[in-house]
Amino acid sequence: MLKGANIGLAALGEDTGAVVVGLSWSSAAGDGDADVSLLLLDGDGKVRGDADFYFYNRPAAEDGSVQLLGKVPTENGSEDRISLDLTAIPEDVARIVVAASQDGGARFGDLDDLRLTLTDGSGEPLLGFSITDATVETAFIFGELYRRNEEWKFRAVGQGYETGLAGLATDFGITVEEEDEGEGEGGEVGEAGVGGSGVGGTETEEAVVTVPAQRGPVAGTDPVPASDPVAVPTPAQALAPVPADGAVGGSVPTAARPRGTRTAKKKVTLPKAPKKSLAENDSWKPARLFPVPSYKSDREREVRATSVLLSVMAEVPEFGRRLTAGFGAPAGRMQTFTEVSLPHGDSPKRPDGVIRTERAGKLWTALVETKTNGNPLKSEQVQTYMDIAARRGYEAVITLSNDVALEGSPLVTVKTDGRRKHKVSLWHLSWAEVAHQAQMLIRHEGVGNAAHAWLLQELLHYLQHENSGCHGFQNMGPAWVPVRDGIDAETLCQGDPRAVEVVESWERLIRQVCLRLGGELGQKALPVQRARRGTDPKSRRAELADRLCEEGKLSAEVRVDGARSILSVTADLRTGKIRTSMDVPAPDGAYPLSVAKRLLRFLEEAPADLHVETLLDGRNGPRGTLERLRPEPGDLLPGDGAEITGFRLSLFKGMGSGRGSAETGFIRSVDQAVDRFHGSVAAHLGQFEQRRPGRTRQTAEPSGTG
Repeated sequence: MLKGANIGLAALGEDTGAVVVGLSWSSAAGDGDADVSLLLLDGDGKVRGDADFYFYNRPAAEDGSVQLLGKVPTENGSEDRISLDLTAIPEDVARIVVAASQDGGARFGDLDDLRLTLTDGSGEPLLGFSITDATVETAFIFGELYRRNEEWKFRAVGQGYETGLAGLATDFGITVEEEDEGEGEGGEVGEAGVGGSGVGGTETEEAVVTVPAQRGPVAGTDPVPASDPVAVPTPAQALAPVPADGAVGGSVPTAARPRGTRTAKKKVTLPKAPKKSLAENDSWKPARLFPVPSYKSDREREVRATSVLLSVMAEVPEFGRRLTAGFGAPAGRMQTFTEVSLPHGDSPKRPDGVIRTERAGKLWTALVETKTNGNPLKSEQVQTYMDIAARRGYEAVITLSNDVALEGSPLVTVKTDGRRKHKVSLWHLSWAEVAHQAQMLIRHEGVGNAAHAWLLQELLHYLQHENSGCHGFQNMGPAWVPVRDGIDAETLCQGDPRAVEVVESWERLIRQVCLRLGGELGQKALPVQRARRGTDPKSRRAELADRLCEEGKLSAEVRVDGARSILSVTADLRTGKIRTSMDVPAPDGAYPLSVAKRLLRFLEEAPADLHVETLLDGRNGPRGTLERLRPEPGDLLPGDGAEITGFRLSLFKGMGSGRGSAETGFIRSVDQAVDRFHGSVAAHLGQFEQRRPGRTRQTAEPSGTG
């Protein structure tokens, strides 16, 4: 679509009651990112109240009509997706504005391939709109959905703002209050900071929606303690992050709320550390809702895992909606079934499960095919369920296994009969993704009541049990050993297809590492892609495979939302070592020795074998282990007085040789290396990265022209 153009959704497809909006971008440097936000507007073009503003601290509507699904990696960058159930949008909402913003001085002109896409409930693309004229803007309205004569239409907007999210929000009835950044570190939330009352104070006529300049928690700050249930008496407190040091920064948009407007419901999380056990000794095992006996067959594992998962999805609305919203399911009443017999030729077929969601008399149905214990999906079996779903008018087939799907490398190959009018979409879930979503809800975002939180905890315990068979990606594949040995013997040649298989397995492993790390932190973690624009997945992986044959290394980068620095992971198959590292920029305008001392102070709890290397303009500087540098921080300073641009922090670990996830396996060693580096190093660097001397107060002015 061209900028300013509009089109009715009914003209694009039949299944447009539930749609998914995707905002994507890429960065050649690999360090660009943005955050999506969405506003529901009335006939006057203003929000009806604070509940109409959705962003990273308020990701979903209570009725399921709006859900921010978060970022997913793409071949050249990332895509942020929003699920919209248009049949559930309140009738007094006339427009839905889809926007994105950046912070920390970043601009949209620094990003490439800015694009909005709209897909229907089956995942079929309906339209696309690219923004090609971005320059200094820090916020952008990509597009909007609006009602016209009882029909939903889409307009390609492409309007930019130089005043960020605050300036954009001002245009739609959200009043901006500017916080004084002079408080700096250690500042506290005062009475004026939260609509005239302190945090936990009484509700006032104006509810506050906090939009911080830096999201929390970030690396180096502690999240809201998981041991405390998240009680939210007002939407302001539901949205406001709580930095560990109490610092307040950024703009505070507020939406005037009329009397009687509903407030956010209380959300419940569970403590990360279990309460003290009353058992006499460790041999007493707690009773579990979903016990995991020693199964005799993979079939028994599959049947039980399917039943456990589907039952919790139906009972915990937030969880069921989280797993199905991206597949086009409407926000409605969900029921789940197992071992359903469906006619097919001479003998009926029994899919592992069936999910049905009803809204306004309309049914959405998905068949579920499950694999556990590392067993692969079978194309012929999935094809059968696709055919059954097409004949019966079902909307989707969902496959569930330990494998992780990659773009351009399908797990199964199915054929679609183009003569059939009814379309069936094929989706995949990894057990690691299921566990990630459960952990995000019970540890960070909260659910509707304590019973639901307990159910999710029992599900998570089941999935993580060694006998469940639901542990996610856990095998580098048959090509791993010959490739590893070929690199060691220097006999592996470029163009060897086995090297491509190892590169794909490495990519799956890194995506699973991101899921696990993100679940622990309560933040989205994504692999960073630095592919050239327009590179297709097959060519990109072939190039990485040739590099593996030449250098003997597998490399990846991981970005955690809110963290300034990127975590790098490199597995050197020649030396048998895994290197985890992070480049940390040096604060501007500070004395070099003060910077070095301050860095070592933040690394007080880091391992003694941490390698610290000074980065200079265009070259590397002095280096040494933390054990040697602690008594002599001046050893980090270059002898010629060159300007210090940052520091590279690295840890090394022996690499497991096996292809699996056993104690001596490669997968286990990568997990342990990332956990050790992030827990002992990266988690303590957030405040060192954030603090900059000479900060100036910025005032957000409303902008309506961009």
